[in-house]
Order: sequence, then C-alpha cells, then structure tokens
Amino acid sequence: MNPNVAYIKGLIIAVILLLESAVMAQEQDQPTPEAQPEEAPAQTETPSDVATPAQPEKKAQPGQPPATEPPTQSAPLPAEAAPAPTSTASQPKPKAATGRQSPVGSEPKTVEKGKVEPTDLGEITVYGKAITGPTKETADTVYTGTEVTREGIEVAGSKGAISVYNAADVVPGLSVERTDPYGLETEQANLRVRGVRGSMGSITVEGVPNWGGNPIGPRDYLYDTENMETIAVYKGAVPGDLGTGTGGRGGLIELRPRWPALKPGGTIGMGLGRYDYFRGYYRLDSGVLPYTGTSTSLSYSYTNADKWKGPGTLGPRNNANFMLRQPAWGKDEVKAWLNFNDLEQNLYRNLSYEQTRDLDANYEKDYYARLTGRPDQDIYYYGNNRAALTNVDALAIAPVTIDNTYQLSFKPYVSMEDSNIWEGSEAQGGTVSRRLRDFLRLGLISEIQAGFTPGDLSLQVVLGYLIEGSDLSVNTKNYDPSTAEYLGWGNYGESDDIGMQHSPYLKVAADIFDLSVQAGIKYFYYSDPSSTGFRYNRQEEQLDRDPGMDRESRSYDGLFPSLGAGYQILPELNVYGSYGRNFVRPYSYQPLLRLYNQFPDRFEAAGVTLNDMFAGYTMETSDNFDLGARLTTEWFALAPTVFLSLHRNLLTSIYDSRVELDYSQNVGKATGYGLELEANLFLGEVVTVFVNPTYTHLTYDEDLVFQGNTIETKDNQIVDTPQWLLKAGVMLAYKGWEARLIGKYLSERFGDVEHEEQIDGHFVTDAGLSYAFRETPIAQELKFALEIQNLFDTRYVSVISSSDYNRAGSTGYRVGAPFTAMLKASAQL
Repeated sequence: MNPNVAYIKGLIIAVILLLESAVMAQEQDQPTPEAQPEEAPAQTETPSDVATPAQPEKKAQPGQPPATEPPTQSAPLPAEAAPAPTSTASQPKPKAATGRQSPVGSEPKTVEKGKVEPTDLGEITVYGKAITGPTKETADTVYTGTEVTREGIEVAGSKGAISVYNAADVVPGLSVERTDPYGLETEQANLRVRGVRGSMGSITVEGVPNWGGNPIGPRDYLYDTENMETIAVYKGAVPGDLGTGTGGRGGLIELRPRWPALKPGGTIGMGLGRYDYFRGYYRLDSGVLPYTGTSTSLSYSYTNADKWKGPGTLGPRNNANFMLRQPAWGKDEVKAWLNFNDLEQNLYRNLSYEQTRDLDANYEKDYYARLTGRPDQDIYYYGNNRAALTNVDALAIAPVTIDNTYQLSFKPYVSMEDSNIWEGSEAQGGTVSRRLRDFLRLGLISEIQAGFTPGDLSLQVVLGYLIEGSDLSVNTKNYDPSTAEYLGWGNYGESDDIGMQHSPYLKVAADIFDLSVQAGIKYFYYSDPSSTGFRYNRQEEQLDRDPGMDRESRSYDGLFPSLGAGYQILPELNVYGSYGRNFVRPYSYQPLLRLYNQFPDRFEAAGVTLNDMFAGYTMETSDNFDLGARLTTEWFALAPTVFLSLHRNLLTSIYDSRVELDYSQNVGKATGYGLELEANLFLGEVVTVFVNPTYTHLTYDEDLVFQGNTIETKDNQIVDTPQWLLKAGVMLAYKGWEARLIGKYLSERFGDVEHEEQIDGHFVTDAGLSYAFRETPIAQELKFALEIQNLFDTRYVSVISSSDYNRAGSTGYRVGAPFTAMLKASAQL
C-alpha cells in the first residue's frame, strides 16, 4: 500500500537537495521580461517580502482605499531583514501571497492583473506589535477568524516552534494543555476550542487538510512554525472553501506559509536549555533565480531533549521543508510545498486522580527505568511506552487566470504516515500493545473564483470541489512486557477498499457601501469501506477469519451552510454576526474492536456483531452562532465576541443490556455559550499589552446511562473544560531590546462526567528577554535570547486525558513542566 518509509526517510532529503541544485542551475536561452534577474516575477498579489511603510497621515474613508500607489514588484529585502514596521490596520502589511486577508499584518486583495487594493476594514494606524487580528479567506467579506501574527507566534517561544497548537495558544477560546516545556510530547498534549476537543477540528496548509486516524484529527507536530507567515484560527463558522479533513466541530486552523523570499537570504537558529534540550534550525532562500524567475527555500531542523521527569528522551525530531515559487503562464505563479517529519520519543506516564491529590509526592512519578521480570509491573517500563512517527506531505498550488473576472486554481496533494506506538496495558495480566498506523491520502481541490462590480456592488463567487481517497490501516500487535516476546495480533482487520471523500462547496460574498454579507454551503460525503475481520488464534499462532468482526461499508453525508454579515459603523468600528454548521465524521473505532475482542463469547451468544455496534455511529454536528465587534484605534484594538453552540449526536457511552456492557454510540447532546475578548493596548512603539479572557459554559443537555443506571450529568460542564480562561501579557521593545512577561490562568476543571474528580485552577507565567544587533558585518540581524517557562515553578495538573463521557476512575492526568530556562541565538542572513 504505502512506500517503504524507512527507505524514503533519507531519500526525501536527498530529493530536496537535488531539486534545489537543479533549479539554481537551470538556464533558458530566451529569458522572459518578467524573469529578469533585476526584477521579481510579476504576481497578482504582493509578495510577503515587501515592507510597506505605515502612513498615518493618510486615512481613508470607509469603503475607499488610502491614496497610495500599489507596491512595486522589484526585488525587496527578505522579510527577515526588512526594518520592522509598526503594525497597521490602515496600510496592509503584505505577507505570504496566499490570497488570505487580514487587516492587521494583512495583504492586499487582487482587483485585476498586476494591481492590488487594500482591505477596507479598520483604516487606522496601530502603533506597537499586534499579536492577533481579524482574518478572512479570499472572496470572504466578513472577518470570522483570528489571525496570529509573527509576533504572536514568537510569544509561544520554543514550545511553539514545533507545535501548531502551542503557536496559536495566545488566541482566546483555545485551551492548550501540555506536559513538556518544549512542545515535544507528540499526541500527548490537548487542545480545547470553546470546550470542544481539537481532535474534532482540522489543520490545513493553504486550505489543504492534514489529518489522520487513531487518534482522529490533525497532526499539529509536523511543521516548523518558523516556516509560517501567520496562523489563522476559525472557532465558530468555518469557511466552506477550507478543506476540513474529518470535520470542523473543534474549529479549524489554517497555516499560511512563509513562501520563498525574492532576495537571497537565510536563517540560522540554535537553542540550548534545561534537560539537555537542543534545537537547530536552518533555512536558505535562493531569491529570484536568473532566466527562470524561480525562487525556492530549503529548511532543516533537529530537535532533541530528555524528558524532564523519568527516563527516556523526546527525540530526535528531524524536519525538512522545501518550497518553490515559479512564474508560469501570464501573471500567475505556481507554488509547491514538500514537508518531511520524523521523530522518536518516550512517552510521559499518566497519574491517577488520587495521585493528583498529593502533587508534592507524585509530581515526578513516571515510567520505570528498569525491568523487574513481572509483566504486571513491566508494562510501566519506559522502553515499553514509546513512539516512532514519520510523515511526508506534499502539495502544489496552480492558479490559472482566465481574465480580470475569472480565475481557476488546482491544489493536488499527497500525505503519507508510518507510525508505531508502544504502550503498556493491564490486559491479560500485562501486555505491550504496538499500534501500527499506515496511511496514504491523495486529493485534489479544484476551484473557480469570479469577481463582479456592477455599480456600487462588489460581488465575489467561489465554486469548488474537494475529492480525496484514503487508504488507512490501523492494527495492533501484542508483546510480553518483560521479554519482548511476540504474543500475536491484537486488533486486526483488512479494508476491502479505499475511503472516498467528496466535498463540493459554493460561496457568494458581497460588499455594498459599508455593508458586507456572505453565504456559503458545503456538501460533505464520506464512504467508509467495508473490512474483513480476523481474530488471533493463540493455540495455532495464526489469524483466523471471524465473520462476527466484519464491518459493512457505510456512507456519511450532510449539507453544512454558513452565513455572515458585517457593517462598518465608523472607520474604527465594525460589527458582525455569523452562523455556521460544522461536523466531525465518525471516529473512535479501536475501542469497539477491543471490546468485541475481549468478550467474543458474550457478543456471539447475544447475536450481536461488530457491525451492529457500528450501526449506531453517525456524524457529530454543531450549529455555531457568533456576534462580535472590532474597535481599532491608533492606541488600542478591542474585539469582543458572544458565541452560542448547539452540539448534536455526540459520541456517548450507552448500556447494551443484551451483552451487559457499555460502549459508545452517537446519541449525546450539549449546549455551549460564552464570551471572548481580544484586547491589545499600544503605548507608543515601546509597550504592548494584551488581555484575552474567555468565559465558556458547555454542558450536557441530558442525563447519561451507564450499566443500566441513569447518572446525573445534565447541566454538568463538559469534561476538561474550564469556565474561565485568561491569557495576558506585557511586551516591551526599545531599540534592540525586547522583553515579555506572559501569564495564563485556567479555572477549575473536571475529569469525569459526574464531577467527582475536580482539578484545581492554576496560573502559570512565562518570560523572555532578547537583544538584537542589526546590520552587522556578518548578518542583517544577530539575536540572542533568554526564555523561561513556568517562571515561578508552579506545580499543577495540565493535561486531562479523557473522553467527554468518562466516569470517575477512568481518566489519566499529566502535570505541567517545572521551571525551565533556555538560551537561543539566531542570525538573519
């Protein structure tokens, strides 16, 4: 099915290097006018490297662009070396040519070939460094998302360099829980978006979805965020033209790459820290090459650290990335992206609830360093709890501009994953289960955009289609914890076909005077293939066919509309409202397989097959309503949002009297509402203060049934959801000095649906100090930094490892990392 990933680990890097060399060596006999070495390739969008100065004295009226000329297309300084301008809302600061738009650190939108028009929201100069701002997609007219700027990404520090969730943690409404100070704990961190698990959401690169199974959802650890220009977060309505992978009930995060610079340059960064932490990051930008007009970038990073408690390491992690921009037909530009990520690590051990009651005694409790010879104890040996994960992702973006009205685009992509996760289990007196994930996904997003301007009306229409085929294999093998002897297969099945996803979408958006409206609809269809079931025969040491473990093919589909409207009351004030229906397709297959495997005689006697259990699976859905405002002045920016969400068909445990067992079915309901606030205060160009509080009330609508008994869960806050979440910080910048102090508060949470396991709230503080030497003989900028995580060495429970319907005694807990300091140095060439 998939290629030999062990072989292509080295091959991928070699191919990247060969591509870089080949492109730099390429020559043509007759250079085209737009491919001259003295000038950057002509584009329909302003490249990310042009630093447009703020012009506070030229304020435009609502709906009118400032009286400034479009930036030229000449080759500029690289983004890393350009003078840092003040953040502006009136004069968009061009960034990666993604077609996405945001007024803070934003890019222009195309009005015709070679010309750009600034966005018309918030035309007020902002002093200081905004860490977040409103954002929207191409052809959207209503700003429904929040964008994390480069400054916002840097607030996360080292832990945000390799974790998308950590990099976006500054956004209100996002609750990120982690165990490791460097963000290296793969698939052991948690994200909640307005109380909904992040695994129910999606991550995309330029709209191309990243997802996998077991656990379902996105992989946030595949990328170096140094290669990202900004990160957009959608928490309510999800734009229909963004590929949602398995769904968007837990929100959607879009990564917007820092595409190759138009002038040669590079970045070298190194970090050293507590627990033998080391990270090296290296990036080379070719600039615009002669004759071809091609620009490329190649980056590589190596990260490693010891676990801060217990034996084992969290690496090595190797990441390589290659990007390309190529002038093509007319004014269009083709882009390509290739990302390779490989890591090996030992896992952190969960604590029980009783152990969290005495954190001083159990804070550093972890897996054992040595084997004992007893299987029931050796399941806690650190070598029996580890992971090795390899991912390769590639995509291309090929626009075709037909005329000033119509443009086509095509985004083919491929994603591969080969992962092995070993975990000790108490089953059968003590075994080690090895999960083998082998995934291959191939897809294409085709889209046509059209823009019309009849009179005072500006109309945008987007029609697109996402098609994806996926070959997903998840099976388990069992081993003796003490001797590593192979004990046979655990769960094993063979898919009879590939899964197919079809998702056409339509979006219409309009501006007329100060009113903006938009509407969209997406159809989602997923065909889940049938599978042939087997059971391991211990006596014969072979797999035997078991028709009771067969699964029939099923399809899941639905229509998912979205609506939005915004009104520019004043140049400084915009109000908006939005609605969107989101979903997540069925997940959590392995628990049903394990349960059936554990009690085959009971199920067979009752005439219940595995297929019967899956008959109760359907898509979870949510209806999301947002009402907000954005007030932007030269000294502060405020963005309050009131939200309401109605969740249906939630995966919930039910009791089956036929087999006298509990298992999951999609029957739950929940209602959520709350308030978020993004507040930025700019005291000149020296001091920036942000305060981002969130109040979330997310509760079950009904009582649940366990083992035939009704338990009181109605109106209980969903597991692991804090009612209050506060992120606040102060950032100082004077000449080459920068300092920051960031605090985060989570109120109490619960680890079970009956609220018998309560976890206290906590407040954690991080700090940083840096100095940059600019325009040195060896680099455009040399920067040295000190970074501190958990400044006051607070002891607290961070991660609650639980399903939303867990009862007391079945939840695992992991603590946050103690005081951690690191030194970093970087050079922008």
